[in-house]
Amino acid sequence: MWSQGGIANPAWQAILGGGGSVPVPLGDPDAVTKTTLPQLLRDTMLSGIDPAPGSPTPLQPYNPTSAFQKLTPPPVWENLLYAYLVEATGVFEILGEVVRRYAWGESLPAPSVDTLVWARNTEQLFFRDPPLFGMGGLMTSQLRPDASINRRNIYWRMFGLDLPHAPTKAVEGQPWKLNIGTAGNTRFLELWNELLRQVWMGIENDRNSSGSNSTDPTYIGYLCQTIGEMLQLRRRGGMVSQEEFAYVTMLSWFHLTVEYDTSLVVDLHANAGGLGNAADRLSAIGKVVGIAPSRQARELFELADLVSTLMWLIELGMFNATDKATLLYKKDGVANPKIAETMNRIIDLWQSGTGERVKDLAITTRRPQLDLRSAQPTRLPGPGASVPVTVPSSNGNRAPAGPRL
Repeated sequence: MWSQGGIANPAWQAILGGGGSVPVPLGDPDAVTKTTLPQLLRDTMLSGIDPAPGSPTPLQPYNPTSAFQKLTPPPVWENLLYAYLVEATGVFEILGEVVRRYAWGESLPAPSVDTLVWARNTEQLFFRDPPLFGMGGLMTSQLRPDASINRRNIYWRMFGLDLPHAPTKAVEGQPWKLNIGTAGNTRFLELWNELLRQVWMGIENDRNSSGSNSTDPTYIGYLCQTIGEMLQLRRRGGMVSQEEFAYVTMLSWFHLTVEYDTSLVVDLHANAGGLGNAADRLSAIGKVVGIAPSRQARELFELADLVSTLMWLIELGMFNATDKATLLYKKDGVANPKIAETMNRIIDLWQSGTGERVKDLAITTRRPQLDLRSAQPTRLPGPGASVPVTVPSSNGNRAPAGPRL
């Protein structure tokens, strides 16, 4: 997938942006081509990955003129915000504890063969030193040995956000914020909340048949442009692109595990059935291993999928122009009302999951961000961070916390 270019593929950019002039979202057109595996390794079994069943065939670049490839556009990995939202549910800690217990002893119900295979593969992929060849190899090294700190570093630099819960082991001093210089988008949350508030104003006014209309599509376009440029600054020269790919891949794996009644879910008696959701299954598994997920897990899982595509479109400059910004809130008389419908759902989930009242149009000043009410405390932010708020700890005391969702 990395070698195919993913979101960096020029043809895919044209599909998303409606033309070939949109910017490269990974910061540099060579971010993928100069970091992919050597072609001999990629196109043969020497890498340990069979490129296709049967005889090996070289991977072909995406060709928009091909009748077959028009129906199968190149794969696009999720935006980094997807990884943050999924990890904020607590799924990594909970399923990591499941893997540890299966590898260490027999304190869990006996696994089926499929569950054992899942546990072994999960440990091989994400809880050991990475193989020599593989895009996930940047998760750790001798220079940055702690994978959880590495992820938190990227989340902080890109979005100015801390995870709403502490990792399984205590970390002193928030080291993921050290030595990053000015590379922290600490205004992201402020601008994002304002964008959602302005889009909601547009959705409400779009329903009006008479009266004044305070919607300002020019301002909405400006907010999208500012957010997109802010994120692009962190991607200069292709920075964070490989880390993003590795973290998104890992969190997608854990997300998929609880998306339906997999063998692991069945063996741990966490079935949710066809009408259930990932949060129900994660909560049931959490009870088995004694780790509580976020109480907003349901909103976070759904938000992750919806926000990812929106963030790529914002980074590509899709909504910078005034006429394009109206797509975020107009449902009538537009070619694609799905964009406005998706934005409406994102706003609903964001307000429910974070407590930020983006639908309250009377709010004119930013207030401290509400937490996700995790059972685990976080720590005081370093110098220059926004005003701390308090969250309940697992023993009922109050603990200081830094900026978060």
